[in-house]
Amino acid sequence: MRVDVDRDLCEANELCAAFAPAVFELDDEDELLVKQPEVPQEEVERVTQAVAACPRNALFIRD
Repeated sequence: MRVDVDRDLCEANELCAAFAPAVFELDDEDELLVKQPEVPQEEVERVTQAVAACPRNALFIRD
């Protein structure tokens, strides 16, 4: 499983980082970083929740 972000939609509100801090974080310029685009098995549930919670639908799961 892979997770990607649409930077045109992302507001960097940190909801995804709250759900899956091992995968998402904001950099010093408040831009979303996907630290692990290839999602580790132990993070799949948290990343799936983060994607569902994104208010701008800026996150995408790819198989």
